[in-house]
Amino acid sequence: MTGARLLHIVIFGLSITSAWGNGHATTYRSLVRALAQRGHRITFFERDKAWYASHRDMPSPPWCETRLYGSLDELDDHFGRRISADVIIIGSYVPEGVRLARWVLARAEGPTAFYDIDTPVTVAALASGTCSYLTPDLVREFDLYLSFTGGPFLERLRSQYRARHTRPLYCSVDTNLYYPSDLPALYDLAYLGTYSDDRQPSLERLLNQPARDWPEGRFCVAGAQYPDTIEWPPNVTRMEHVSPREHCRFYNSQRFALNLTRADMRAAGFSPSVRLFEAAACGVPIITDRWPGLEQFFEPGTDILVADSGADTLRYLRDLSPADARAIGANGRRRVLAEHTAAHRASQLESCILALRVSGREHASRALKAEAVHGI
Repeated sequence: MTGARLLHIVIFGLSITSAWGNGHATTYRSLVRALAQRGHRITFFERDKAWYASHRDMPSPPWCETRLYGSLDELDDHFGRRISADVIIIGSYVPEGVRLARWVLARAEGPTAFYDIDTPVTVAALASGTCSYLTPDLVREFDLYLSFTGGPFLERLRSQYRARHTRPLYCSVDTNLYYPSDLPALYDLAYLGTYSDDRQPSLERLLNQPARDWPEGRFCVAGAQYPDTIEWPPNVTRMEHVSPREHCRFYNSQRFALNLTRADMRAAGFSPSVRLFEAAACGVPIITDRWPGLEQFFEPGTDILVADSGADTLRYLRDLSPADARAIGANGRRRVLAEHTAAHRASQLESCILALRVSGREHASRALKAEAVHGI
């Protein structure tokens, strides 16, 4: 960033030290690393929770200063009455997020942003009054609402919740960590994702049922928190956790990768998952469920394969030629490298922050002029 203004960015996020049972850490790590490579200084605050403390695979990320805190009182001791930074970002699902947001907004000396990695889930919870980390009145208090979901949902945030400014900041992939590798295929189809009630029917339809219908096939489901009551077909390998440093190897050991979308995000559309970009960056052909806006990110049939049923899944696995599968994987990788890397997202966030600061200065200038004119 020679000649450009270097920024101090403060982030309060769910976790950057542990990727166990959450995709937030992967997102934050790739974004923070790309921001640091552009010369920016990042301070990341993470609530010290027992669940993550016992599964920390990156206790001290090298691209930022990481501070663990046990309570808002500890933050008071650290910051006092003022928080000075070029922007302060609070992420979704942060523990005691409502109290934290009010605490930050009362002390921020610069622009503030809310980074929603779960936008459709958040908005559904706002509508039902069950959101633990955000309230409708807080949405309009942030200078910027950054969203994992784009498309029409951004207008809903503006019109219904009076968000000041909204911008999509989709997930991305760190291409230093995800790339093609010539490994033997251990699985015909594999899925990587934490259990969720609303995603399980799709997993049953697009992976478990095809596994039952094709006993010779090799399948795998990797992820935490799956109930012991699930009856897995005998040809489905279960893995409780795949650490981020093993993701690339895991993707490259499968002929096809399965992408599944949570119900709220599928309904909203325009909500690509981080696993989608990771698998594509590895050049693995992806089979995905269908959701609105998919074509904004990948061209179905050329960059990605869409399955509406288990029969579709089996048709791709058994009938698609190896050459055609490789071509789809290569096309998906080209699309990701052109538009969806962590470097792209860091550049987009940087532009948003600089625009906010300019807007803030213009607002302050207009206010000072008004004071002078009216003798305030």
